[in-house]
Amino acid sequence: MAAEIITQNMELAQKAINTLKTCYDPEIPVDIWELGLIYELNIDIENNLTILMTLTSPSCPVAETLPPETEQKLREIEGIKSAKITMTYSPPWEKEMMNEEAELELGFM
Repeated sequence: MAAEIITQNMELAQKAINTLKTCYDPEIPVDIWELGLIYELNIDIENNLTILMTLTSPSCPVAETLPPETEQKLREIEGIKSAKITMTYSPPWEKEMMNEEAELELGFM
């Protein structure tokens, strides 16, 4: 499942994706973008960024720290006015949501 990208500013969206690729679930050596933890990336006309994301499990040990750390990194992107992450567990994350790069990294292919 690829993230839905909603924006007219693809340059800022790519910067956000590049930033998400620097954020890792510490239990899995793959970034949160490649893992498929990002369901939606939305940049509005005023360059406010909102992200809809999940974790590999609702009881993930980094549930309290990973989202705010990621949100802080996104706020530091030049051109982003604000950044907000909303968590969801619907649909629940499944390994099929990973992209090919993550599957290769983890030895699933």
